[in-house]
Amino acid sequence: MGRPGEAVLGGGKPVDLEEPEHSETGPAVLDRGGGPHPYTVDPGPRGPLSAGAGAAIVLCLVLALAHVLLVFLHVAPPNPVSQLYSKPVNAWVYPLFEQNWRLFAPDPESVNRQISARTSRTKPDGTVEVSGWFDLSAVDTSAIEHNPFPSHTAQNMLRRAWSSYLEAFGTDDQPHSDRALMMRTYLRNIAADRVAAHRHGSFDSLQLRVTTLPVAAPNTAGGGRRPTPVAAPADVRYLPWWKVAPRGTD
Repeated sequence: MGRPGEAVLGGGKPVDLEEPEHSETGPAVLDRGGGPHPYTVDPGPRGPLSAGAGAAIVLCLVLALAHVLLVFLHVAPPNPVSQLYSKPVNAWVYPLFEQNWRLFAPDPESVNRQISARTSRTKPDGTVEVSGWFDLSAVDTSAIEHNPFPSHTAQNMLRRAWSSYLEAFGTDDQPHSDRALMMRTYLRNIAADRVAAHRHGSFDSLQLRVTTLPVAAPNTAGGGRRPTPVAAPADVRYLPWWKVAPRGTD
């Protein structure tokens, strides 16, 4: 008997038959010459969906790196790079990505502020109709009270917009920097959107009134009779009339 892999032809000498080799790319196929002929499977062209997903991933990575770099330049100590690119950095960071230490060292409010708005519109005959005052702060307060999970917009958006406006303008309502212009636009748009959402009627101009009242001192410890505190006068500030894009419907 012959060994495995040998074939006996007509009683002659055994002939070695080579077993076909297997290729990593696929099973071998014997060609006409008797040798193995590997074949591969063509995966075909990449579809537009996979190419789009790859482009979206690259775009997200580039945007994330750019955001980290701009925020780093904002919070880093003043240096030539941050001073050179201060305008694009501030345009990206303010007002949505502002970074500060108030989360760890909060500055409690020492005054109560009531922000109200009134609107006006010009009728077709040229006359101007002015509405009554609408208390924007009261809307936020009602959304916060008795709510275990109040939203960030109700707690901070209007309040922080006014604080930033006050820091940029001080007691003068004339803008002296690009940041002041941006904060004025930010405050104006918030107030206009709030009024349009809670009031009927169209308007094309808006005015804000901010009433500031100091917070009363807490009760002193001890059993002695406390003198009746004298109410501090409220400070009322009227901002100029601002033109806005027409909002609301009659």
